[in-house]
Amino acid sequence: MSAPRPRPLGPCPILVVDDDREMADLLAEILVDEGYSARTATGAREALWMLDSVRFPLVITDLRMPGSSGMDLLASIRRHHPQTEVIMITAFGTIDTAIEAIRQGAYDYITKPFKTGQILAVVRRALEKIGLQDEVRRLKETGAGRFHDMVGVSPAMQAVFDYIRRVARSPASVLITGESGTGKDLAARALHAESGRAGPFVPVNCAAVPETLMEGEFFGVKRGAYTDAREDRKGLFEQAAGGTLFLDEVGEIPLPLQSKLLRALQDRTVRPVGGDREIRTDVRVVAATNTDLKARAAAGTFREDLYYRLDVIPLHLPPLRDRPEDIPLLAEALVDRFARENGKTAPTVSAAALERLRRHSWPGNIRELANVMERAVILANGPELGAAELAAGAGPQEAAGPGPGPRPPAGGVTLEELERGYILRVLEESDGNRSLAAERLGIDRKTLYRKLLRYGVEGD
Repeated sequence: MSAPRPRPLGPCPILVVDDDREMADLLAEILVDEGYSARTATGAREALWMLDSVRFPLVITDLRMPGSSGMDLLASIRRHHPQTEVIMITAFGTIDTAIEAIRQGAYDYITKPFKTGQILAVVRRALEKIGLQDEVRRLKETGAGRFHDMVGVSPAMQAVFDYIRRVARSPASVLITGESGTGKDLAARALHAESGRAGPFVPVNCAAVPETLMEGEFFGVKRGAYTDAREDRKGLFEQAAGGTLFLDEVGEIPLPLQSKLLRALQDRTVRPVGGDREIRTDVRVVAATNTDLKARAAAGTFREDLYYRLDVIPLHLPPLRDRPEDIPLLAEALVDRFARENGKTAPTVSAAALERLRRHSWPGNIRELANVMERAVILANGPELGAAELAAGAGPQEAAGPGPGPRPPAGGVTLEELERGYILRVLEESDGNRSLAAERLGIDRKTLYRKLLRYGVEGD
């Protein structure tokens, strides 16, 4: 059974540029037969005029043309139409020319004579990345996928947003679970924002409060309760009156204090340290943990009755690896945020970089992604964050470079490093077939073997 044809592009055709009219028409016919829309131009000047009149998501151009070359056209497109991808085609190219074209912003490079399946595969991949960028841009412009400070278009996150809306106005306690870095604090803030409660949102990291001070922090201290207690001090429950108290890392609360917390939740009263009477509280408690409290309760290291009191409304946040469709929008949101914080103009994130980000498993979840994007924004010195910029920021291995090669240095990417990454990428896309890879690269098999040996890749 043949693969389904892609949907036609309608008003956004592919532009084919070649001074050989017959070659341009032939390639356009191949694209049209495959279900795409295509138009042709016989030179860079005509192509630029057409680009100013019609939005072309993809340009396929010959490299050698009289007057302005394909490289000149590429430079003009990068300046004036940065959202358009470019594929270079030539019968005269060397690997150095191919790498230079990619370095200057071309999506990919194909040598003549090419097979129909080869050019269609490259076109399909290019349009997939263009579609990804367009979707991210649309979501940013419309605000879709955003819920307070949370971001997500995946079904999993849309279900989380809907769940928060449904339970937010209840006074019952909520227990937020999920791996470290999944955004439990943001979910707690969204719950408070949706609750309609007039009081403040008061967060506390239970792991950061010394055990000897925790009771006073939670319930308050009366003057004279101990030597340094020179005045009354309100605890967190009183500070959060009419609002939300967020107990992050609630599993770190020591057992002796858990019984007092349980009483505060059950009776809605607290007694300050050194106090002789109960104080009524109107607080909605939201707790969060990245540990299995139910298992700990069964093991006796966490009070079972407190666990069930906290877990009246359970809310689980999925790890980032289970919602890769959210990564592009998250990355763009983080870039905007860190650019503002650093007084910089927010660079765009290239489709290649977004694709690399999507492939990473993100064991540190959103916190890890934020770390990578902040570093990349700080180190960026251009209008676009590509895979190389992420690698310069010491990002994830999957985000480094144009292929499975080593990460480029922070000071820039050398031609040899780009060549290595490009050759290994073509080899990967050829399923390890070195003869096919050599043909696609426009070099002979022996040259490919010599280069692979230099790169430390053993032969068959």
